[in-house]
Amino acid sequence: MSLLETVRSQMPPEIPAQLERMDAFWHKYRQFDQEIPQVVDTSQSRSQNKLGDHDFDVIVCGGTLGIFIACALQQLGWDVVIIEQGALRGRVQEWNISRQELEIFLELDLLTEMELETAIATIYNPARVGFEGGKDLWVRDVLNIGVDPVYLLETLKQKFLAAGGKLLEQTIFKKAIAYPDGIAVEVTHKNDNAVNPPIERLTGRLLLDVMGHFSPIAKQARSQVQGNLKPDGVCMVVGSCAKGMSEKPYGDLIYSFTPIQNQCQYFWEAFPAKDGRTTYMFTYVDAEPQRPNFAQLMEDYLFWLPKYQEIELHQLKFERVLFGFFPSYKQNPLQTPWDRILQVGDSSGMQSPLSFGGFGAMVRHLPRLTDGINAALHGDWLSKQDLRSLQPYQPNLSVTWLFQKSMSVAVNQKVQSDRINYLLAVTFMAMEKLGDRVLYPFLQDVVQFVPLAQTMLAMSIADPVLVLKIIQQVGIGTLANWLKHYLNLGAYSFLNQLGQTIEPAIANLLPEQQYQLQRQIDAWKYGSGGDYKR
Repeated sequence: MSLLETVRSQMPPEIPAQLERMDAFWHKYRQFDQEIPQVVDTSQSRSQNKLGDHDFDVIVCGGTLGIFIACALQQLGWDVVIIEQGALRGRVQEWNISRQELEIFLELDLLTEMELETAIATIYNPARVGFEGGKDLWVRDVLNIGVDPVYLLETLKQKFLAAGGKLLEQTIFKKAIAYPDGIAVEVTHKNDNAVNPPIERLTGRLLLDVMGHFSPIAKQARSQVQGNLKPDGVCMVVGSCAKGMSEKPYGDLIYSFTPIQNQCQYFWEAFPAKDGRTTYMFTYVDAEPQRPNFAQLMEDYLFWLPKYQEIELHQLKFERVLFGFFPSYKQNPLQTPWDRILQVGDSSGMQSPLSFGGFGAMVRHLPRLTDGINAALHGDWLSKQDLRSLQPYQPNLSVTWLFQKSMSVAVNQKVQSDRINYLLAVTFMAMEKLGDRVLYPFLQDVVQFVPLAQTMLAMSIADPVLVLKIIQQVGIGTLANWLKHYLNLGAYSFLNQLGQTIEPAIANLLPEQQYQLQRQIDAWKYGSGGDYKR
């Protein structure tokens, strides 16, 4: 009997069926048997026509994270509609983030201080970083706040509606048609019981695709930009929130206590939650057919969980069981191939390949995107060239590809079973010695040029042979590509300083020049990690 069958009675009853559906999807994904939807129409016959009057300024597809940008734009005076295929509500699953990142909600006037405090479900300190055979590091105030998505989304939803926004729940996106002067979106409603439910047509000036990693719009865009949908990397995650574990005041940001097995290095995260303790096990892989399915990964999770949390499985009551995967691409962020359509959040790929994206990545870029989209709407700078400046190349995200590659093992690659743990132990020991200004940004997925250079030098001194082994593991091609991004990171760091100097003079330029230069200054700032605050 499998471990999953053993603890089945301790889990929500729908989990086996959900796991089976996930594995069916994952199987098709690994076979690259994906249908590429054609949901955006820019045919010549249509592009000769004009749309005319618009129902809205902005149409937001995807409400779970789309509510953030939608609420910000609505409060700036734009007419916004959200299309959400289900009910717009948060899951009972806390989102972890750092305190300084939450301040963005106050800066954008999305929440009051009291509402922000109410949204915080848990706070813990310290957090652990550790790898088998190495020294445990303890840090404070990093991803140590658990936000209640149910309260947060409901609060923003009500503010959005109160400001005049329109919300279409249980509404399915079908198609977008780009015109020279706007965008038309076709939707159907789930509560219409007709065999062929009628199509409702919404019109606007700009469409924001916030439908996530598997957005049909993003799939079509990526197939046009790079020719296929095969990801360069995948992060597989399984986990749970369970009652019965002994209370521990600390969490784990990244922890590993096992060697490489089944060509996977398992990493763990753990956080106190208001209804138990949340634990995740994740691994960086590719999407080759030989990779394990989620049932196998869940078996390994349940096998190692008792050792990790020092408890027997029969003592646990699983409130929630979680599993999913997050694709990542070297060619990111996704540059829109269409006028008047912009990918936002996970659909854009605007996150490091080390992170899961989602809430944290969305919040980090929310001020930049709000300001940029607001300016683009004011000037009607909504061509694909104008919108691409809102999703610019960011070398500090691109350099993390080397880290992702060094934390994974190819299907047929032979490496020592302790290689990845040893590499990470050496890396984090070097960063600890260099101090908080090096360690803390990296833990929050922000890579900066000088700290990275210091870390690489310290690692080379600590173990020169290890550096050669990394080169052998990742390959010369990957290293050469990484070097290009690393040099660009240095250039962006210099240009960010220049940008801060010239930014006050932008007001003297023509409006379109102001828009373009401000977007470039933002690109230098975020692309160098200059937006990091502590």
